[in-house]
Amino acid sequence: MDNFDLIVIGGGPAGYAAAMRGIDFGKKVCLIEKKRVGGAGVYDGALTSKTLWELSNKVAGINNSLLSGGRSAYDVPWKTLKKVLDEAVFERKFQYSCHIKLLQTETNGRLLQYERGIGSLVSKNEVKITQNGEEKIICGENIVLATGSRPRKLDNIEFDEKNILTSDGIDHLEDYPKSMVIVGAGVIGCEYATIFSNFGKTKVYLIDRQDRILPFEDKDISSLVAGNFEEQGVTIHHSAHLERLEQKGGGIEYELKYGDGRTEVIQVEKALFAIGRVPNIKSLNIENAGVKMSKRGRHIGDTDTQTNIPNIFAVGDVSGRIALVNMGEIEARHAVEKAFTNKIEKLSYDNVCTIMFLKPEVAAVGVNESQCIEKNIPVKVVKVDYSVIARAIAMRKTQGFFKIIVTNDDEMRILGMRAVGEHASTAIQGVGLLIQMNAPIEVLSELVHPHPSIVEGIQECVRMLLNKSLFKSSVFKDKLACYSLVDGVKTPLERL
Repeated sequence: MDNFDLIVIGGGPAGYAAAMRGIDFGKKVCLIEKKRVGGAGVYDGALTSKTLWELSNKVAGINNSLLSGGRSAYDVPWKTLKKVLDEAVFERKFQYSCHIKLLQTETNGRLLQYERGIGSLVSKNEVKITQNGEEKIICGENIVLATGSRPRKLDNIEFDEKNILTSDGIDHLEDYPKSMVIVGAGVIGCEYATIFSNFGKTKVYLIDRQDRILPFEDKDISSLVAGNFEEQGVTIHHSAHLERLEQKGGGIEYELKYGDGRTEVIQVEKALFAIGRVPNIKSLNIENAGVKMSKRGRHIGDTDTQTNIPNIFAVGDVSGRIALVNMGEIEARHAVEKAFTNKIEKLSYDNVCTIMFLKPEVAAVGVNESQCIEKNIPVKVVKVDYSVIARAIAMRKTQGFFKIIVTNDDEMRILGMRAVGEHASTAIQGVGLLIQMNAPIEVLSELVHPHPSIVEGIQECVRMLLNKSLFKSSVFKDKLACYSLVDGVKTPLERL
C-alpha cells in the first residue's frame, strides 16, 4: 500500500492549492481527481462565465457607439464567441496539465503523485481510488476533502442541459437563444442575465422570488442593477413563485404565481436554473472515517477547515463557508498549514473581497449598510458618486458609486465597502487589507494615489469622513453623502 503525508481528494481550485501547499513543505502528496484538474474553476464555471461576461461587455460597448451614431449593430456569431471561450479553457487547462507533468519530472515523482479516479474514505487514514472498475487503496497521514459542488436542481424538473439548463450546460449552446428565462435572481442568475442582455440577441426573463434582485445587498445597489436590466429589455418577475416549467411545443413554457395571487404563463426558447450549488459529498463515504456533517446537515465540518476527525480537513465548496474560488484556495492552504505546522490562529472571513460581474460591476468587502441596520451596529457611512471622479469622467463611465462604512466613533475603523461601477474590482482590495490590519482611515487619506484613477474616489470618501474633502456633501447633495446610522436612523454629517 502506497503511503503519503497528504492525500487530496478533488483537483479543483481548492484541491490543487492544497496539493501545492503540501509540496511547499516537502511532503509526499497524492492528488486525486475523477475528471479534469481545475474543476468548476475552469470548466462550466468561474473562468467560462467571466470570459463570456468580458466578451459581452465589449460587444455591448461597441454596439452602444454604433447605434448612437445611427449605424447597425455589430453582429458576433455565437461560434466566434465559443472559439474564444474554448481557447480560454484550453489555455488554463494546458497550464495545469503541464505544471503537473513538469513537477513530477523535476522531482522524479518524489513529491507529487497524480491519480485519476473517484476517491472515497475507507478509514481515517485510508482512501480508495476507483477508476474504470479497478480499485486500489492508499494511506495518508492527513487527508483534505475538496470535491467541490454541482448546480442544484429541482426534483420535478427534467434537466437535459440543452433546453432546460444549469451552468453545466449554458457554455455548450449552439447559438444565441431567441429568449431565455433565468430562474434565480442571485449572483449567478444576475450575471447570466447581464451576459445575454449585453449581447442583445436574447430576450431575457428573470424570476425573482423576492421583491428585489440581490436582496442580500443594499437597495441602492440592487436598484441600479435592476434599472440597467430593464433598460436592456430584461423582464424581471418580482415576488414570483415558479408554479410549473416544462418543455412544450419545441420550447419552454413556465407559469408564475405572484404575491397578489395573479398568475402568468410565458413561453421561451431556453430555461436556465441558477438556484445555488450542492456540495459533492455522497461519493466520499465520510461515515467510514467517522466524519460528521455540519450542524446544518448539508456540509462537512464547522470548525476552521478541520473536521471532527483531526487529520481530515474539508475545504472549498464542501466546507460550508463561502463558495468562491479565492476562498477555497485560502481554506486549502490554511488546512495544510494546520496539518504540518503549529498554526493556531483561525482563518478570518471578515475581509473577503468579492466581485459580481453585472452591469455595472459590483465589488464588496466586509459588512453592508443593511447588515448594520439588521444587527443594530452604529456606524458612519460615506458615499461618493462616480460622476465626481476624474477617471470615470475620462472613461465616460460615470454610473456607479463608492460606499464606505466605518465605526461610529473617533477612530472610524473601516467595517465594509461597496464599489459599483467601472474598475470596481480593482478598487476593493486595499480596503480589504485595511480591514484585516485594523488600520485607521488616515492611511488612505494621506496616500498619494495615481491620477487619474478610480481609487481616488476611495480617498475622497475617507477625506469626507475627516472633514477635508475636495467636494462637500452639503453642497453636492445629489452626488455625495455622509451620515451616521444609529438605531436605523440616518443623520446627515454635513460640515462646512
